[in-house]
Amino acid sequence: MMKSVSAWKQELSSGAHAARLAALYCCAPDETPAQAARYEAVLNGLDATFGPHAEAGLYSAPGRTEIGGNHTDHQHGRVLAGSVNIDMIAAAAPNTLNQLRVQSEGYDLCVIGLDDLAARKEEENTTLSLLRGECEAFRQRGAKLSGLDVYISSNVPKGSGVSSSAAFEVLIGVILNDCFMTDKVSPIEIAQIGQWAENVYFGKPCGLMDQMASSVGNIITIDFADPAHPDVEPVAVDFSKAGLALCILDSCADHADLTDEYAAVPAECRAVAAVCGGEVLRDVPFETFLAKLPECRKQCGDRAVLRAFHIYADNDRVAKQVAALREGDFDTFLRLVNESGHSSWEYLQNVIPAGYKEHQEMGVTIAAAKHYLNGKGAVRVHGGGFAGTAQAFVPVELLADFKAHMEAILGEGRCHVLSIRPEGGAVL
Repeated sequence: MMKSVSAWKQELSSGAHAARLAALYCCAPDETPAQAARYEAVLNGLDATFGPHAEAGLYSAPGRTEIGGNHTDHQHGRVLAGSVNIDMIAAAAPNTLNQLRVQSEGYDLCVIGLDDLAARKEEENTTLSLLRGECEAFRQRGAKLSGLDVYISSNVPKGSGVSSSAAFEVLIGVILNDCFMTDKVSPIEIAQIGQWAENVYFGKPCGLMDQMASSVGNIITIDFADPAHPDVEPVAVDFSKAGLALCILDSCADHADLTDEYAAVPAECRAVAAVCGGEVLRDVPFETFLAKLPECRKQCGDRAVLRAFHIYADNDRVAKQVAALREGDFDTFLRLVNESGHSSWEYLQNVIPAGYKEHQEMGVTIAAAKHYLNGKGAVRVHGGGFAGTAQAFVPVELLADFKAHMEAILGEGRCHVLSIRPEGGAVL
């Protein structure tokens, strides 16, 4: 929704949006001035970067936390995930250049012409590819695209495991949907557009969970049995009422050179499925996989077989986690979280990159967290793995000590205490 820049600034500074911001950031209205200041800052950044604009829109897309189903999404499985109260925000305004110009704080300016939106091989693995892909997806859905300037600021740490890439894709989708679609697309379709751009234009074979959790919001369980029409259900739960804090632990490991590690997981799972007569593991009954195990080992190797064991087990665990949460059985839920963590490390093998000896940051992070939890709560690798973050559910009475101990090991600010945000991609 476009509004004059001066009106936005006056409303933000006067607290007119305090209730809206309190809902988005899971805080009291009197705690929202810092968030209002972030939105004022992106308005200032928009004009400082591109020149003055008469009007602008304000937008937000949250990070996400994967709660259950580690790497199950790309095998058309089940996941449990939620949006969190750290986000990527933007101010957007029209330009007359027929270009999409995007300035993210701390990064180079990205510019694409809107007259040629075909995929470009030389743009793979770049932000330009995501922008071009999303614009093409909206064009195919009837968007009348025209020039747009976008200024983005984020407090979603890059490589943090709460999926800054998905938040970026959802944010761009929310902006394009608001500015150019007469018949708005749904949050589910915005997520699918982001995944398509990442798969086809960026060149990364990602699943759909990250985008879906950021776009739809709150805690949801998703069944990707039909990925074109995923089944999304809300899961009503308040971890704080159960005496649990959600912590995301930054292992300080770098994602940068790990694309091949990530890509190998779905590739190996699909290879096993192919031996068993399917495209993905969801197509193959577990009993068929067991019957074909010798052939799978011979054709795909043992790591692929172990990864398939994880996918089947974690897929079943999601349904059990959802049932436990809906029944308020947090002991069972935490046991299942820990089981998932063990399975990811031992079978999926996405905690330590293959061959790494000196650098095993994720392993150290999980080991230290388990030590300080001392049998309480739960901890597991979070998201894609190999680098990034671990997730811990910490009893609130242990939180202060746990945070202090973990930050003594990982560094100050590396233990993020988060809340579940009730809304996904948003127009302010």
